[in-house]
Amino acid sequence: MSKACSELRTIWWDRGSVIIIDQRLLPHKLKYLRLKSYVEVAKAIKNMVIRGAPAIGVAAAMGLALAVVNLKTNNREILMNRLEKAADTIRSTRPTAVNLFWAIDRVMEVARETSSVEELKKKVLEEALKMAEEDIEVNKMIGEHGSKLIEDGDRILTHCNAGALATVGYGTALGIIRTAYRQGKKITVYASETRPRLQGAKLTVWELLREHIPVKLITDNMAAFLMQRGEISKVIVGADRIIAKTGHVINKIGTLSHAIAAKYYGVPFIVAAPVSSIDFKNVLEEVVIEERDVREVLYIDNVRIAPKGVEAINPAFDITPPELVSYIVTERGIFKPSELRELCK
Repeated sequence: MSKACSELRTIWWDRGSVIIIDQRLLPHKLKYLRLKSYVEVAKAIKNMVIRGAPAIGVAAAMGLALAVVNLKTNNREILMNRLEKAADTIRSTRPTAVNLFWAIDRVMEVARETSSVEELKKKVLEEALKMAEEDIEVNKMIGEHGSKLIEDGDRILTHCNAGALATVGYGTALGIIRTAYRQGKKITVYASETRPRLQGAKLTVWELLREHIPVKLITDNMAAFLMQRGEISKVIVGADRIIAKTGHVINKIGTLSHAIAAKYYGVPFIVAAPVSSIDFKNVLEEVVIEERDVREVLYIDNVRIAPKGVEAINPAFDITPPELVSYIVTERGIFKPSELRELCK
């Protein structure tokens, strides 16, 4: 896959290595990294070199492929032990996004069904590559379904980054926006900056400017006021995990605030996510909300913005209850939160 491709792609396999964009350097520098081991993939996920639920799912799958394809052994048991170790390492990186665990389970299931060293290596890599291509197609299907909810002239608020950079390519929330824009609908996007890591300011705005989609950057605490003034007609966000049993949406911290304001001012609140982001197993109480380093709150780009000695907290995600969600858009169509259980059938 050439990095000169017309569609932005965040991750691909190249001659026994995994190539990713170093998203920490955006928007100022577009740099590609070559990862040669599952340990490097795990570090990239942990440190948010690559981020976004669908993207880290595919990264996890490719990390498992790295664990075995270059390992010189004729012993299948050694390969499986290596794969289990890699799976445990990658699972430990980020606890909230369900795609990470879904991808690992999917690859491990394929590996366990193999009978030889050659077949194991082949099937694991094939599954990882298949998942990458599926992700792009799924996102485009989400875009097609979700664009039906977008009207000409809409002014759309989005939070964090649920674009190509959060997936293998195209995006979920931004996938809907991209599709609607390419259909000729005149839309304006309001991107909230998304403290503390500023994914909206750094990544979402960068993506939209690349495609000449009209975008205005706002601070997170402007959104409710803009809704009060009638300047926001829809909110579209992604999701790191959706609880199928109840319809709760777990997404980047700040999502809940926007959902509450949208409900109060009668603004449709739309969530875009692949079915792989829907948790059909766990209940809400079993979900671990990731707590990240408080330095992310105290510093911006290594510059301290708060007085020394102050304490901080840094939950990376919040939980939006289903009664605040208008629609959930997946590759299988548009659903109300209460209808998600139908996807298990």
